[in-house]
Amino acid sequence: MTTDSAAPTPAHGTPEAPRVAVRGEARLEVDPELARVTVTVAARGTDRRAALDDLTRRNTQIIALIKGYGDAIEKLETGSFSITPELAKHGRGERVRAYHGRVHLTVELTDFTALGELTTRLADHELTRVDGPWWSLRPDSPAHATARRQAVRDAVQRAREYAEALDARLAALVELADLGAESAAGYGMPPAPGSPRARSAYGAAEQTDAPALDLEPQRQRVHAQVNARFIMTPPKLNG
Repeated sequence: MTTDSAAPTPAHGTPEAPRVAVRGEARLEVDPELARVTVTVAARGTDRRAALDDLTRRNTQIIALIKGYGDAIEKLETGSFSITPELAKHGRGERVRAYHGRVHLTVELTDFTALGELTTRLADHELTRVDGPWWSLRPDSPAHATARRQAVRDAVQRAREYAEALDARLAALVELADLGAESAAGYGMPPAPGSPRARSAYGAAEQTDAPALDLEPQRQRVHAQVNARFIMTPPKLNG
């Protein structure tokens, strides 16, 4: 009994169906979609309970300030919390000199106009430290898909040029391997030297008229690579 099924395409190539292997690449620069800052709220007192109450009050004020920016806030998370005794260096026995309390918050924003104002207002709070911003793309950003598509088109174009150089043409794709698309300034990573950073303040006096920081978003680099293998028609080697 005979069948009409076609013979499988050779994966490793033959003289009648040579294989061409290429790598396609794409590199894009796009505007960031998120900005992340970290906020450290501190309190200090000679009494443990007083230090804890002060820290709770400051933390509540900071969270209320951040939440007041509404939809500009993508995410607000509380990280670590600590109350640490400071022991006196002199004298007999162990004696607590003071208690230090800290709460760490992480804030992600999508509105970069609000970012400059918020960081300034946060830094103007007493015993409050602000670090950042760190710019990033969303994990599902369309920029990653765009880079992958461009990498595939680049692979096809390279393979076609190799085939045409041999007076042949591409006949079939036998493998496409994704090597990943990633941002060089990855999510949560510190910015490169010289990139904009928000004001960092610790123990600053409170003010109400501090101007908003002018922050320039750091462009994000997106890189995609694919390995592709094609079968091409027999080349014409006799010129």
